[in-house]
Amino acid sequence: MPYFIYHVNDFPVRQLKKLEQHDVYRDASARVKQLRAELAEGSPLMIKMIHAESELHAEDLLNQVRDPAPELGDD
Repeated sequence: MPYFIYHVNDFPVRQLKKLEQHDVYRDASARVKQLRAELAEGSPLMIKMIHAESELHAEDLLNQVRDPAPELGDD
């Protein structure tokens, strides 16, 4: 399964723009770090990497609303 790299903009509505696709995690991770370093400080854009079967599956995963992680002491 490939690694997809996306620009994500949450304002005014969530917009996804596929930037690249890599087959090797190390290459994708290095590229994501480079792209994040190039973003202007305070930019509303985010760079996200997702491991998925296809571009459609990647976008579906990126659009899913996830519950926040439990905090220490939550039961």
